[in-house]
Amino acid sequence: MRFFKTPFFLPWIFSRRKWGFSFTNFVYLTFDDGPNPNITPFVLDNLKENGVKATFFCVGDNVRKYPELYQRILDEGHRVGNHTMYHNNSSKTNFDTYLSSFLEADKYIESNLFRPPYGRLDYRKMKSIRKSKKIIMWSWLSYDYDKNVPIKKILKKAKNQIKGGDILVLHDNEKVTQRIEELLPKLIEVIKVKQLEFKTID
Repeated sequence: MRFFKTPFFLPWIFSRRKWGFSFTNFVYLTFDDGPNPNITPFVLDNLKENGVKATFFCVGDNVRKYPELYQRILDEGHRVGNHTMYHNNSSKTNFDTYLSSFLEADKYIESNLFRPPYGRLDYRKMKSIRKSKKIIMWSWLSYDYDKNVPIKKILKKAKNQIKGGDILVLHDNEKVTQRIEELLPKLIEVIKVKQLEFKTID
C-alpha cells in the first residue's frame, strides 16, 4: 500500500522531526538526491518559468561532481539541505559510517537542514545530527520515482490531498527521468489552481 499523505501518527511518534507547517497558505516543494545534470536543469528551468522556489536536499557526492549545477540552485534563490554524502540508508549503515557521510556532505552543502535518505533515521543518529541541523521530513510523497504509479493517479491524489503547510517530496535523480518532465508542470498547475503559494523551507 502506498501512502501519498503521511499517516497522522508518524509526526506524533517522531515529533522532533519537521513534517509540515500549520496555519499557512504555503506549500513547500522539495527535491531529493541531486544535483543531476540530466534532470536538475529541467527542474530549475521549469521552476523559474513558473516563479516557484523550492528546497533541494542534495547528495554531497553529486555536489562535488557538479559544482556549477549546485551553484545554479543557489543563484536562482532556492534553498538546499544535507542528504548525506552517498545517499546512505540509515537502516543499513552503522553509526560511524553514517555520521562520517553526513559530516563529509556538510563540507559541500552549507545548510542547517537535513533530510535522511529513504526517510530512515534511528534515534542515536538523529540525536547527533539534531545538534546542528533541523531534520526535515514530509507530509506528501509524490512517488515520482515509481513507474507503477501513473502520473494521472499522482495528480489526482495531489488535487484531493495537498493543503497549505504540506512539505512535498519529488526527486531529481535518474529514476524520475522523463516522468518528472510530465509531472512537475502539471503538479505546479494543480497547486496554483488550489490557490496555494510556494515557499522554501527556511
